[in-house]
Amino acid sequence: MPNVRAVPTLRRRRLGEALRRYRTAAQLSLERAASEMRWDDSKLSRIENARARIPPQDVARLLRLYDVNDPDIAQALEALARDAGKTGWWQPYGVVTPGLHDYLVLESDADSTRIYTPNLIPGLLQTGAYAREIIAATALTRTPQEVLSLAEVRKARQSILTRPDRPLSLWAVIHESAFHQRFAGQPALMRHQLRHLLDSADLPNVSIQVMPLTATPHPGLLGLFEIVRFPNPWPTVVNLENLRGGYFVEGTADVQVFEAAFDHVVAAALPVDDSREIIKNLMEGTGT
Repeated sequence: MPNVRAVPTLRRRRLGEALRRYRTAAQLSLERAASEMRWDDSKLSRIENARARIPPQDVARLLRLYDVNDPDIAQALEALARDAGKTGWWQPYGVVTPGLHDYLVLESDADSTRIYTPNLIPGLLQTGAYAREIIAATALTRTPQEVLSLAEVRKARQSILTRPDRPLSLWAVIHESAFHQRFAGQPALMRHQLRHLLDSADLPNVSIQVMPLTATPHPGLLGLFEIVRFPNPWPTVVNLENLRGGYFVEGTADVQVFEAAFDHVVAAALPVDDSREIIKNLMEGTGT
């Protein structure tokens, strides 16, 4: 298989960055490492810059050269090499932007995600009807058909919570104001959405807390953020969103700020059992 013209997918970029990091830690120049592998310099450079494919067996050889002996790290990087060019399940929908594509890749590889949302139900917990309404209101450049397709993608994502192998662990803190949203012509929509939240909270890997209207000030006042964690050796990533899409925060110091912020958000929110009770009461108070 040729080692040129590979598509620089997110997985391939993460693999290249990891291999560069371990080479640097081993105090090997690119030229020296390539020579030890009996490659030309440009081949290793293309691999580290996500411009070339690398088979899992060559990943294993590089890690031995870099004196990386942790079997979990080797397994993770070799798996990434195998999956680097894999087509995602979302490709047939034809509406996934590069930014959303990268997020879906991260989500599918993640172990857990922790999210604070001030005005919306998180996408992994939305009903189809709720998703269509929210996407139609916020995806201002999308056609009605694209809105429907994006809502289908959002619903399909939710299978990650119940996949047999490594279901995603989700910890969501949702501001109470999100539950008071009403939708013209659909009086029962929020009731069904709240029922879905209660059902989702029954999953052992899902925790939901409510940030009450009477909460004390907390870092979540500045807006939505999501902390996405991965198996070793992949670093934690923070996802932030606005009207133009999402972007990632990846620096260790920056990520630690958001992790500390989430701890403060959790402390300001209602406990899980009390949150379930308030969701149930609000559901019972909505339309039929």
